[in-house]
Amino acid sequence: MIRRFSLYGFLKNQRYFDPIIILYFLQHGLTFTQIGLLIGFRELCVIIMEIPSGAIADLFGRRRSMILSFVAYIASFATFGAFAIFGFSPYYWYFFIAMFFFAIGEAFRTGTNKAMIFTWLRNRGRTDEKTKVYGYTRSWSKLGSALSTLLAIPIVLLTNDYSYVFLFAIVPYVIGLINFLSYPAELEGQTSTGVSVRNVCVHLWQCLRSAIAMKRLRRLIVESMSFEGVYKAAESYLQPVVAGLVLLVPIFVGMADRSRETILVCIVYFILYLGSAYASRHSHILSDRAGGEEKGSRLLWKMAFVFYIALVPLLYFEYYYVAIVGFICLALIQNFWRPMLMSRFDAFASETHGATILSIESQAKSFSTMLVAPILGVAVDYVKGHDGLGGYFWPVAAIAAVFALLMLLTPLKGKGDGVDMDGCKIICADDTIDK
Repeated sequence: MIRRFSLYGFLKNQRYFDPIIILYFLQHGLTFTQIGLLIGFRELCVIIMEIPSGAIADLFGRRRSMILSFVAYIASFATFGAFAIFGFSPYYWYFFIAMFFFAIGEAFRTGTNKAMIFTWLRNRGRTDEKTKVYGYTRSWSKLGSALSTLLAIPIVLLTNDYSYVFLFAIVPYVIGLINFLSYPAELEGQTSTGVSVRNVCVHLWQCLRSAIAMKRLRRLIVESMSFEGVYKAAESYLQPVVAGLVLLVPIFVGMADRSRETILVCIVYFILYLGSAYASRHSHILSDRAGGEEKGSRLLWKMAFVFYIALVPLLYFEYYYVAIVGFICLALIQNFWRPMLMSRFDAFASETHGATILSIESQAKSFSTMLVAPILGVAVDYVKGHDGLGGYFWPVAAIAAVFALLMLLTPLKGKGDGVDMDGCKIICADDTIDK
C-alpha cells in the first residue's frame, strides 16, 4: 500500500502549471491584487467545502471522497485549458469558475489521504512510524513535482502559451482515478449506513468541539495557520522573483521572454522540489535528533523566522539571485515541518474522526491563506506603484516574519486538557497522549 500511497502523491503533483501559475495570471493582465483576491476566493471556497468534506469522507467513505476530488480537479484543468483551445482572452470572472472547481478538489482531498495512511498504519500496529511513512509518501509527491517542472518546459516552449499545461495535467489525474480503484475497502474507514445530513452535522460538531476544547489541538491549528497558511501565500511570489532575475541577468539570450522565464523558473522549482523530497523523507530523523516532534517543530519555527528576516533586505535591494536561495531554504524547512505537524495532529484523532480532524487543520490553513494572500497582493502592488520603496516583493517576507515571531513569542505552556471523543478519552499532559 505504501507504493500506492506514493503513486497517488506522484500523480497528484503532476501539476505542470504549479511553477508558472502566477506568470500565467500575469500573462492575462492580472495585477498582484487581483491574483491575491483570486487565491483568497479559492481558499474561501475550500473553507466552505471543508466544513462537510471531512465528515462526508469519514461517514460515506474516504476512497469515494478522493475520487470526487480528482474529478473536480479535472474539471478545473479543463476550464483553465479551454482558454487555449478557444483562443480567447478570458474575462476576470472566468478564473473564479476554474478556481471553484479546484477548491472542490482541494477540500475533498486534504486530510482524507492522510487519514487513509494513518488508518493503514493503525490497523497494522505501526503508529510509531507515522512521521516516517507520511514523510516517505510526501517525498514521492515532491519527486512528482520535480518531474512536472521539467515536463512543463517543453509544453510551454512548443505551444508558446501557459494555458496548455492545464490540459496536459488531466492525463495523470485520470490515471490517479484508476489507482484509487485498487485501494482496499478497509481504507474507506468505518463508514455508516443510512447516513443523513443530521449525522454529518453531529459528526462535524463533535470534532469541532474537540478542536476548541483541547488546548494542544488549538495550538496546532494556530501553528498550521501561521506556518502553512502564510507560507502557501508567500511561496507563490518565488515565480515573479525568478522572472525578475531574467530581466536583470542576461541569461538564455536570444530566446523570447516567456521561454526564458519558463526555463529559469522550472529549473529553480526542480531544485526546490528535489530538496523538498529529501526534507520530507528525512523529517523523522530531524525529529528524533531534536528530541521529539514538539521540539523539532519549534526549532524549525526559529529557522523560518531567520530566513524570512533575511529575505527582507535581499528583496528590498533586489538581490534576487540570493533571495531565490532563501525561498528554497524555506521550502526545505516547510517540508521538514509538515510531516511532524501531521503526526502531531493524528495523535488527537480517533479512527472514526481522522479525516475530519485533518480537514479542520486544512480548513484553518486555507482560512489563513484567504486572509493573507490579498494582503500580500495589495502590499506588493503598493510598493510597485511607489518609487523609492525598494524592490516589489520585500513586504511578503516582512509580513511572514511577523507571523513567525508571534508564534515564537507565544509558546504553549502548562498542561493540555482532555475531551471525550466518540467515547474515547484523550488526555494530554506534557508530550504524552493516552487514548
